[in-house]
Amino acid sequence: MCGRFVITSAPAAIREAFGYADQPNFPARYNIAPTQPIPVVIVENGVRRFRLMRWGLLPSWVKDPRKFTLLINARAETVLDKPAFRNAIKRRRCLVPSDGYFEWKPAGSHKQPYFIHPRDGGPVGFAALWETWVGPNGEELDTIAIVTTAASGGLADLHDRVPVTIAPSDYARWLDCADVDAESAWSLLRPPAEGVFVWHPVSTAVNRVANDNAQLILPIAAEEMESEARAGAAKRAKSKPVPNSKPASSDDDGQGSLF
Repeated sequence: MCGRFVITSAPAAIREAFGYADQPNFPARYNIAPTQPIPVVIVENGVRRFRLMRWGLLPSWVKDPRKFTLLINARAETVLDKPAFRNAIKRRRCLVPSDGYFEWKPAGSHKQPYFIHPRDGGPVGFAALWETWVGPNGEELDTIAIVTTAASGGLADLHDRVPVTIAPSDYARWLDCADVDAESAWSLLRPPAEGVFVWHPVSTAVNRVANDNAQLILPIAAEEMESEARAGAAKRAKSKPVPNSKPASSDDDGQGSLF
């Protein structure tokens, strides 16, 4: 799954890795969440370009976005057939640069976040699809969904879904919507090989979208995990509604409608 991810590599390093012509300058981001603008690599007129698009795909046929479920991910298994994605897999394939992502694993009464990143360092390219939604007043919004597939190996212990990572040698095939058909591109949608990614537990501070700093990806010790778990349990107990009282709000735990 991919409901939060990071981009920590320098803009020049990402530009070199993906070979686009633009020279954008953007800060490191440690807790990118759905509905936010994210960097995307596309091919336009035969040239790789850098673009910003909103994370959460809106198919072109949607009339009212307020009544449409946010599509932040697309399942590889059904992407060729689903109405929301079948045109995009043919004509609008793209890559999302990333240096890692977060996953939440059930641990007793709470969910422990983990940071998952390439063993050899980033950035990597997540397979993604995009659409331009045109509103009733002619406004245009470029939107995107990251492709996921069934997890395998050790990653399956964290969650049953993983974002699809396209190998650098296959970037050109994935991005070439003119000469590479959807079925051929679909064959690239595989889970990462065992050992490509490693992971470690991180602070539950990542649960809050407002937090965005380098501390979020640092490993925490078992003692810190236990302390955060106790604090979380106490907070949940305190916020449990009582009769005739207004229910208390809770922090975003990163586990919304992701897949």
